[in-house]
Amino acid sequence: MPDSQLPDRLNAVGVLKRREIEARILRPLIEELSQEFGRERVLAVVGRTIERIAREQGTALAGEMGGCTLAHFLAGLEAWRQDDALEMQILEANDQRLSFDVTRCRYAELYRALDMPELGSLLSCRRDFALIQGFNPDVELERAQTIMEGARTCTFRYRIKQPKEPSQDG
Repeated sequence: MPDSQLPDRLNAVGVLKRREIEARILRPLIEELSQEFGRERVLAVVGRTIERIAREQGTALAGEMGGCTLAHFLAGLEAWRQDDALEMQILEANDQRLSFDVTRCRYAELYRALDMPELGSLLSCRRDFALIQGFNPDVELERAQTIMEGARTCTFRYRIKQPKEPSQDG
């Protein structure tokens, strides 16, 4: 049976542990491929692949949660919080907006402990934008800063996109 037909049960081990396993495999692979093909080129391919996977996971998450509203998305974030991986402060949660700050990120701590902080943004943070696109393409994410990049908090600001005004050109 192809992988695409197997349900993704990897979050049962916790997303934090999953990211550690992925990082321990990807780091040496990225290093070897970088020597062969150049680091920029390899990181670009890895980034596109991570984004594609995250979009697919977002679509699957909407299915698992039984909907694609911001309330469904917030409930779905529990998998990422498992094992105290994230400490979050919810600032706003309604039908149009979901805003929160991450005040502790064990994902960032993990990548630093593995001595690969430069790959943390690529392998974890970059997923967030693609995940929400897959979950609900009518939601956009703005994030001004991340702990992974040295800030004190990660700022997550999700909002339902406003419909475009009809053109006045007839």
